[in-house]
Amino acid sequence: MMLLASGNTSARSAQPDPTFCQQLQQTGVLHATAPVRCEQLRVVRFSYVDFNGKLRDDGEITVLAATADHVSALFSALRERGFNLAGARGMEHFRGDDAASMRANNTSAFNDRAIVSGSAPSLHAYGLAIDINPVQNPFIEVGKDGSAQISPAAGRQYLNRQTNRPGKAARKGMAEDVVELFALHGFTIWGGDWDAPIDYQHFQVSRKLAKKLVALSDAQARTAFDEHVKAYRSCRDSGKPRSACVD
Repeated sequence: MMLLASGNTSARSAQPDPTFCQQLQQTGVLHATAPVRCEQLRVVRFSYVDFNGKLRDDGEITVLAATADHVSALFSALRERGFNLAGARGMEHFRGDDAASMRANNTSAFNDRAIVSGSAPSLHAYGLAIDINPVQNPFIEVGKDGSAQISPAAGRQYLNRQTNRPGKAARKGMAEDVVELFALHGFTIWGGDWDAPIDYQHFQVSRKLAKKLVALSDAQARTAFDEHVKAYRSCRDSGKPRSACVD
């Protein structure tokens, strides 16, 4: 039985104030060389159903302002669906340490860092990527010798991606259940579709769209992201598969 708390459960977003921007800088989440400015970001606060079935109201992630309305709607939809999240705190609570955030099974978004094993900015550095439940949805990198690095280590028990298996309890919070929901709200690219690495927790937009959005004014970027969402939904409504509708 799902336990629901009383009160306002609507997701909402807020513009970061100077104190918050300073905190992002001091904790290494935002650098002077970041592809976005702090004023281009928004903090989305939301309620969610945890793995004990309890409704919690302490969810928060930071995203590009252009996406805030859709991200708010996305997390409201996750809650209404009863999709379980272990927790969601801004990366400033982890001083920008992605490994620490993953070990805590933390759902997160903005973090001004490079891609894994590379120097290009991650889509997280644009506020245009969201990671959910890293333990249930681990990052898998295969070395040249064929060995696999699983991050976080606790995610090893979720390499078998079946949610329902004979004699075992159904598993919750796995990304496969919400791939289409993320896509319908603009995050059309899922790391679980990749070959190397495989990033089950990760949802993002294309790098081309990211560069376009951050170069526009907030109003223009919001309009462009709305158009991106409408284009995907129209494609799906036409009967085409998700793979044919992704940028």
